[in-house]
Amino acid sequence: MTRDEILGAFDRMRVWQRGDQRAVHKPLLVLYALAKVGAGDTATIDWNEAEPHLKALLDELGPDGSGSSRHHPFWHLQTDGLWQLEGPPSILTRPPSATPTLGELRAHHVRGGFPTAVREALIRDPQLLATIARRIVDAHFPESIRPDVLAAVGLPAHLTEAASTVEQLRRRDPAFREKVLLAYQYRCGVCGHNLRLGHQPIGLEAAHIKWFQAKGPDVVPNGIALCSLHHKVFDLGAFTILPDSYQMIFSQHLNGSDDSAEKMLAYHGASLILPQSRDYMPQPEFLDWHRKQVFKSPQRSLG
Repeated sequence: MTRDEILGAFDRMRVWQRGDQRAVHKPLLVLYALAKVGAGDTATIDWNEAEPHLKALLDELGPDGSGSSRHHPFWHLQTDGLWQLEGPPSILTRPPSATPTLGELRAHHVRGGFPTAVREALIRDPQLLATIARRIVDAHFPESIRPDVLAAVGLPAHLTEAASTVEQLRRRDPAFREKVLLAYQYRCGVCGHNLRLGHQPIGLEAAHIKWFQAKGPDVVPNGIALCSLHHKVFDLGAFTILPDSYQMIFSQHLNGSDDSAEKMLAYHGASLILPQSRDYMPQPEFLDWHRKQVFKSPQRSLG
């Protein structure tokens, strides 16, 4: 396979199959496998080795409950032409729809990895590996957490430095950030952070509620002005916003030292600092998407 053929195959990997519901199983498996090749481990991967890593990645970076189907990409990625399996014929000769159980994959030590031609190309051309990894994180994760995704799978964070492929393919509104910051009067909707150097805001960002990668539009009702810290924890699912009251609700999974947790959880149950016009208010459809696709339930009690 040529370099362009390999890039095209990864770009065509079937994901986002259910409308705008997040489907990160295959992307995270591919990133995990790319990191293994990049570290010099070119052998196929025993499911028993991969399983705990994939479960942890899906629990941390996927929608709620996605870890329960962690074995699906290990089986189904082969239909994309990007994965080959090794194991007993009783497993491998099954039709693509007959996904083995977790127990079967464990007991038979089924192994998976990139096809030989792909693996050899990645070894010869480390830049190809970096390009594939960058395209995957660009296509499935917002900019605020891309370094965290790469670090979680074991790839260097500097891969995010190149221009986003998905943003090149689908044009973004360059005025989105300015419109959102103006709507929120240049302050974080959570903590009110409004530091400036002259007229330049510092550490203030326009967050998409429904991610751009999930076809979230560049419109103010799909944006919130957030400081860089609250933008990151919002995109990681540490809190969400109720569509009726605009209260901020934090996840039970959020923890830290007493001081750190106390500072963050001080906003639990508080209202978002709202924009200056009702026309800019966060729309329920976008908030509902965030709650279902990003927020890490269960929520903390409002007691």
